[in-house]
Amino acid sequence: MAVIRQQDFIDSIEDSLQFISYYHPLDYIKAVEKAYNKEESQAAKDAMAQILINSRMSAEGKRPLCQDTGIVTCFVKIGMGVQWDKTDLTVQQMVDEGTRRAYNNKDNPLRASIVADPAGTRKNTKDNTPAVVHIDTVPGEGIEVMIAAKGGGSENKSKMVMLNPNDSIADWVVKTLPTMGAGWCPPGMLGIGIGGTAEKSAVLAKESLMDPVDIQELMDRGAETTEEKLRLEIFKKVNDLGIGAQGLGGLTTVVDIKIKSLPTHAASLPVTMIPNCAATRHAHFHLDGSGAAEFTPPDLNDWPEVTWEVSKDTRRVNLDDVKKEDIQEWKVGETVLLSGKMLTGRDAAHKRIQTMLDNGEGLPDGVDLTDRFIYYVGPVDAVGDEVVGPAGPTTATRMDKFTDLMLEQTGLIGMIGKAERGPATVNSIAKHKAVYLMAVGGAAYLVSKAIKKSRVVAFEDLGMEAIYEFEVKDMPVTVAVDSTGANAHETGPAIWKVKIQEANATA
Repeated sequence: MAVIRQQDFIDSIEDSLQFISYYHPLDYIKAVEKAYNKEESQAAKDAMAQILINSRMSAEGKRPLCQDTGIVTCFVKIGMGVQWDKTDLTVQQMVDEGTRRAYNNKDNPLRASIVADPAGTRKNTKDNTPAVVHIDTVPGEGIEVMIAAKGGGSENKSKMVMLNPNDSIADWVVKTLPTMGAGWCPPGMLGIGIGGTAEKSAVLAKESLMDPVDIQELMDRGAETTEEKLRLEIFKKVNDLGIGAQGLGGLTTVVDIKIKSLPTHAASLPVTMIPNCAATRHAHFHLDGSGAAEFTPPDLNDWPEVTWEVSKDTRRVNLDDVKKEDIQEWKVGETVLLSGKMLTGRDAAHKRIQTMLDNGEGLPDGVDLTDRFIYYVGPVDAVGDEVVGPAGPTTATRMDKFTDLMLEQTGLIGMIGKAERGPATVNSIAKHKAVYLMAVGGAAYLVSKAIKKSRVVAFEDLGMEAIYEFEVKDMPVTVAVDSTGANAHETGPAIWKVKIQEANATA
């Protein structure tokens, strides 16, 4: 009978979460490298280059791949022959203790994103607990753990449906995926759970994302089972949509499709789809009583040597003196390098600003948005001589309901985030002759290197959701919506969907 020490389990949870915060799984990096090498869309290729460069930088600097260091999801399979050295803590409590220590690590603090009382005060728990833990008992005398840190941008795009037994799962996926936008930061993976009951299909989908990328091996040997055939069918049909990296249009939207299934009721076909983003983070380890798990750093020589350089024609903008008339020249799809001062703000800050304006209070002291840009971001805390920790963009769509108010009442002329804006927001941007710029989701450490100064100017009590002033130098962004309302997230995928169809017709 194996005796597992509580301390070994807690230490393994802590070490695994630190490890995955800065090391991508090598199988994912190889898949993105392959997609990068074959990509024909320049916008998508540039986005993947930044993802790959960011990945190497994070591995070398041992700092988070993404500013959203995720909600911890942990699958624990406990052998029936396992005995614990102490029984004062439950498995949930042990996972939470390991999570607490990992996220409060002084050398690499991870962003605490978990809020309690989700339907009410939504107060941050400050240590990213509790984790979501799934416990199962299995034969044997050891413990198997699969752990992931899942970003909110991709988690929010999860979809669930109760299909009729004879409906096509592939057709539902192809119909549904375009409605998810680009907030899940493709290229990534889709985890699909089929069968069981409604809630079980979601657990299956999440667990499937713990598997390694192996779609190429499946293609090479050929599908044998129903699930394998479905994986290949969905993989092709999804990539044929032309959504591409960051939703800008291109050849690769997903690098793999994962499926897990269970028997289900004869009248039912529950299906859940959960995407994994460009900040794919998971680890798999075993405990047998001999000590804590060990995590071997990958060989960085296995990372591709990718460079990304802007062209000599790239527009360079000084944010300190840009005016509304200047941005009328900017065109959708154009690369812009930003220098100067910008303000930050995301969900909680926008909500508080809305309340203040509705109450006639005006903007908070120190916040002047006239002819300014706002960056949707919640950065990781800085360490050492850092100005700020990883500070990639958050999903801009969540700020759509505030955009008209901000453009109408504050003098704001531009916004920076990731993913698409909704139709009403695009119309508002055009109405106010503003612009929306897109930074690459999944390149947070790379983006942070463009930030030269940082200070909190308002709402300090909101933590990572406070309003900061960043001073940046040559921060790369893409014009996603220009002042006429032209929208890269509509035109890019539409163009590449047609190109892919034409290529398939002549193949």
